Amino acid sequence: MADLQTVRSEVNSAFKLNGFTIRKEASTFVAEQVAAVSKEERKRILDKLIEHILHQCLSQPVLEKQHLEVAYKECLSSGLEESETILNVIDALNVPKLRYDSDRKKFTKEINVKNNLYPEPKWQAQLFIERYTIIQQRTSRNKLFAREALPSMENENRFQLRTIEVLQSSSSRVDEVIVLGLITQLTEGKYYLEDPTGSVPLDMSQTRYHSGLFTESSFVLAEGYYDDKVLHVMGLVLPPSETRETSLPYFGNLNTFGGKSKTLLKHSQNLLKIEKENEDGMIIFLSEVWFDNIKVISKLKTLFSGYNDFPPIAIVFMGEFLSCPYGYEHSTQLKAALGNLCDMILPFKKLRESCKFIFVPGRGDPAAPNILPRPAIPNFITQDIKNKLGDSVIFTSNPCRIQYCTQEIVVIRQDLVTKMCRNSVHFPDAGDIPDHLTKTLLSQCTLSPLSLAVQPIYWKHADSLSLYPMPDLVVVADSFQPYTRSYQNCQIINPGSFPHTEYSFKVYVPASRLVEDSQIPNEDT
Repeated sequence: MADLQTVRSEVNSAFKLNGFTIRKEASTFVAEQVAAVSKEERKRILDKLIEHILHQCLSQPVLEKQHLEVAYKECLSSGLEESETILNVIDALNVPKLRYDSDRKKFTKEINVKNNLYPEPKWQAQLFIERYTIIQQRTSRNKLFAREALPSMENENRFQLRTIEVLQSSSSRVDEVIVLGLITQLTEGKYYLEDPTGSVPLDMSQTRYHSGLFTESSFVLAEGYYDDKVLHVMGLVLPPSETRETSLPYFGNLNTFGGKSKTLLKHSQNLLKIEKENEDGMIIFLSEVWFDNIKVISKLKTLFSGYNDFPPIAIVFMGEFLSCPYGYEHSTQLKAALGNLCDMILPFKKLRESCKFIFVPGRGDPAAPNILPRPAIPNFITQDIKNKLGDSVIFTSNPCRIQYCTQEIVVIRQDLVTKMCRNSVHFPDAGDIPDHLTKTLLSQCTLSPLSLAVQPIYWKHADSLSLYPMPDLVVVADSFQPYTRSYQNCQIINPGSFPHTEYSFKVYVPASRLVEDSQIPNEDT
């Protein structure tokens, strides 16, 4: 351990070089904290303290003891860097916009992008072009399509992707064609396949459909032959998805998920340590929680009581938050219902101090049109509960992203099963619908592989619906029956409707990455 007087001199010199005058009791406090560590570590801690003080914008350059105590507590006690957040809820409009550079074969981040909801018409086409680019670059390096530089037998056995432009340039029949494109109806009742080079009519009378839900405006691999200006499709398959580990090298160290950090927190050893140490930490997901329903409120009170002694990391409530539409009084009724919920939470001191309550709006919640991403519930409705519970409550957009330590979670409230089954080109003959949905979402790299007529999207904010690279957990809150599925190290879950599934919900344990089904028992059991 270094001499305290010597350490004090180091502390005084370090702060003096940065234009600060430090009081004796303040320098003594800092010296006592850093005396036991090595000289290199001491310098690192002092640099971190000074950086934190500089960001405080003090009115005068004289440092009192309390300044250093606050800086040390906030900056160093957890061992985290300033940008390393343990829990962060990311609004859809703050999701980073990433673009693929075909020359450098890597993704770059766009900066200084205006967040206007109604941009120029070109952005409608740009939405699909960017989605095509992501899927095309991912498919072309898949082992079924990637070709090695040196010729070999394996190269000859691999498939070759063609563009529609190449097909249309041929005047004779072309066999063994595989094309990546978008299924669309350019004329009523007639399907076409479209890519950035052109479009071609499809004959799907003999098509064999592989697993997945093939909707209009989804990207597919069409296999067959081209003859007489028509692509005769023998087989239709979803583009191959890609594990996160395979995707990440093409992003470098970019923060692909969102949040304050410039780099990806997935690799943070400090956060990983906190995540593993919190073995009992859990995040609870409930969907279609009616705050105006007496039975639902009673069950929530039982839930809060059960978790009060061991609070979860967060409880995520997903809309709709009222059991029926109230017309022009809808906002007033929701404000009153949230007030009742707040009064119910207040007595549970441990819960409100240690747990975050996150609210994701549904389609019927005020006050936004049925366009994704949907903004958070307006402040005039939520201000009262925010004032009473402070930072414990977070009202966010639909969809939203939740970063907990190194875990990446995407949450959306949307009846996807119904919409996708209703708008499928071909309904699956066999298999489990949740399996088909899981494979489709991860293959399409988006939460909404539907036409804009079925599910409108703010064109410039399609990035907020992206599932590329794959997150750890995707929560699709649907009115369909609850399910949990895992595909290529990504879990997709549906907690189901809280009132319609006998008050069941999903519990996610980040440390073990396990998803558990839970249910609030009846009062008489």
